[in-house]
Amino acid sequence: MSKILVIDDERSIRNTLKDILELEKYQVELAEDGFKALELIQAKDFDVILCDIKMPGMDGIEVLQKVEELKPDTPVIMISGHGNIDTAVEAIKKGAFDFIEKPLDLNRLLITLRNAMDKSTLVTETKVLRKKIGKRFDIVGNSPSIQKVKDMVDRVAATDARVLITGSNGTGKELVARRLHEKSNRAEGPFIEVNCAAIPSELIESELFGHEKGAFTSAIKQRKGKFEQATGGTIFLDEIGDMSLSAQAKVLRVLQESVITRVGGDSQTKVDVRVVAATNKNLTHEIEVNNFREDLYHRLSVILIHVPDLNDRIEDIPLLCNYFIDLICTEYGIPLKMIEDDAIAELQKMRWTGNIREFRNVIERLIILCDKTITRDDVLNYAVPRY
Repeated sequence: MSKILVIDDERSIRNTLKDILELEKYQVELAEDGFKALELIQAKDFDVILCDIKMPGMDGIEVLQKVEELKPDTPVIMISGHGNIDTAVEAIKKGAFDFIEKPLDLNRLLITLRNAMDKSTLVTETKVLRKKIGKRFDIVGNSPSIQKVKDMVDRVAATDARVLITGSNGTGKELVARRLHEKSNRAEGPFIEVNCAAIPSELIESELFGHEKGAFTSAIKQRKGKFEQATGGTIFLDEIGDMSLSAQAKVLRVLQESVITRVGGDSQTKVDVRVVAATNKNLTHEIEVNNFREDLYHRLSVILIHVPDLNDRIEDIPLLCNYFIDLICTEYGIPLKMIEDDAIAELQKMRWTGNIREFRNVIERLIILCDKTITRDDVLNYAVPRY
């Protein structure tokens, strides 16, 4: 049941609102002044606050400002019998959800309340979603090698230095890129990921830099590329070792001049992006065989971060087990499953050629096929697929 706090110095109005709102199935609490209201707000969570403006001691605008400090996500609807345009504008500027004049129109009040409830629900759902998404991108582990990665990320994240992340497939290079972005001054900006290995060489330039209408047969309208989309944020060039040499030359120009030219266009567009790249290849070798530009390598590798294989940090497997069991059971909406120490020990003996990606798949398979507790026998029977 949704909880509403009504703040008004007139008892008759407080009680009338309480009766009306309880008939609408709301749970209502009352406060006769701003001081009592702030005590309640600090002690409890409310879905919506209805607050009179003209009150002795502490007026409604002061209460609104305090609510913005204490519970900034709680919608506040201001009510007043002395309303005018200036008062309404001031209330909205200070953060009020809406402003209603006395005598209150019941229909408008209930509609405004429902809209405020929708906002409150949306804010809550967004927080839950962000928490869930954030959990998906955690870097899990306390081993010296993974702690070194975390420490390096924390040290360089606040800068705009370009970072090159190396490591085998499935080690979690994207997680490192996302952590760099989330801890940077660009965290509120976009995080744009480009899988250079998945885009055909003839399309990579259009994908990165955009194109003008008519630039090629299927270019029926102008399109922004990934660099423009990432302006103000971070662009993550995954598997950059698979990028064509012609695209490499254009990326190098962007890094040097911070401008792009769309395919089929002549004008230059300024871009403000942080570039983070990743590869599973040995770029030094790729340079020797003329598959990768040495000048681009040096531009990208201001900071080098190597993500270790799972086989090199098996002491992290117990933590990873609990992390993925919690994550996957939550995603499936099933009760949390347990895993025995012997089962974890058996997982530590395995060779993980697919690294974290393979490990997650194995845990998901065990959750699906096993009972409430995952045992050593379960690992022996199900960890390696049998054909």
